[in-house]
Amino acid sequence: MAFPQRFSNLPEYAFPRLRTLLDAHAPGGPPIAMTIGEPRHSMPDFVGPILAAHLNGFAVYPPNDGTPELLAAIGGWLARRYGVTVPPDRIMALNGTREGLFNAAVALCPETKDGAKPVILMPNPFYQVYAVAALAMGAEPVYVPATAATGHLPDYASLPAETLNRTAIAYLCSPANPQGAVASAEYLADLMALAEKHDFRIFADECYCEIWRHAAPAGALAVAAQTGTDPERVAVFHSLSKRSNLPGLRSGFVATGPQSMARLRQLRSFAGAPLPLPIQKVSEACWNDEAHVDASRALYQQKFHDAGAIFAGLQGFSVPEGGFFLWLPVPDGETATIKLWRETGVRVLPGAYLSRDVAGDNPGAGYIRVALVAPREETQRGLTMLRDCLYG
Repeated sequence: MAFPQRFSNLPEYAFPRLRTLLDAHAPGGPPIAMTIGEPRHSMPDFVGPILAAHLNGFAVYPPNDGTPELLAAIGGWLARRYGVTVPPDRIMALNGTREGLFNAAVALCPETKDGAKPVILMPNPFYQVYAVAALAMGAEPVYVPATAATGHLPDYASLPAETLNRTAIAYLCSPANPQGAVASAEYLADLMALAEKHDFRIFADECYCEIWRHAAPAGALAVAAQTGTDPERVAVFHSLSKRSNLPGLRSGFVATGPQSMARLRQLRSFAGAPLPLPIQKVSEACWNDEAHVDASRALYQQKFHDAGAIFAGLQGFSVPEGGFFLWLPVPDGETATIKLWRETGVRVLPGAYLSRDVAGDNPGAGYIRVALVAPREETQRGLTMLRDCLYG
């Protein structure tokens, strides 16, 4: 039986790779999981009552694109957060943003660009669904270094004109997973000008936008409005997983121009999985409420402060501006991960598992990713053991 070859060069996903690396070794102490970005702060206290009040919603097919009330709540949040007006017909609810980040490429990537195979750009390291989306569409994934030398954001403007002319989509994550770098309004404006010049779309993954240290990150929709960028050129993706500590809710949204949204909705009508009505009611309440977001952000800011104190003076380390990961420099990520697990029980992720080799170089190989999602005391304990084991 034949199988498609387009995924033949795709490595095993990060977390099965991690299990293969570590599970043959006994932990050196009570395990502390600092690997996956699964928030462990309290979810909003209204989630349970709303679900209970709308259980009968599981008995009917839900609206495919989102209820009018949910789309209005998302539009209201976009207005409050970014000062932009986005009508409901330019918003679609998602069954988790991973669905949207993948399906948007399916719906919007052309078969050819500039008379040749299209290119999909992504930072390196990156959220792994970007690469799978490119390969599924028969596009050429181009992994652009996002290293300390580039401020941990991709320098797409440095690419050859031939590559940019073939580019159909450029993914950007801000705050970045894994490094926590935040794209400024100037960076976003420059990227939009580049997209206008070379006629490609920007997929802005803004799922960590509500977790920041000093200032709320700029948003692609706001910058597009300020610069007069064609709304069809920008699609933004947001999630309640990080904002509301509800990763299991699988709820997010995409917003873009009306023509692009029509294509996204058409694809979803055939192949999508709409959110059940009770989930849509909870999501509506989450987008309408800021108190739980403010409280959760304050907890992350405490942990940012703790990390800065614990790793003070460590060469190559800086406290991230956003997100909830530390991107810690080590001689070799896999070696450090094994040592840390065997000697302390602290479990982290090698940075190379989030990156791709390009010309023999993997920009994540000299890092480990550490998630600050556990309660503060547990996080402090894990970070202190990590420091003493790897840098002591």
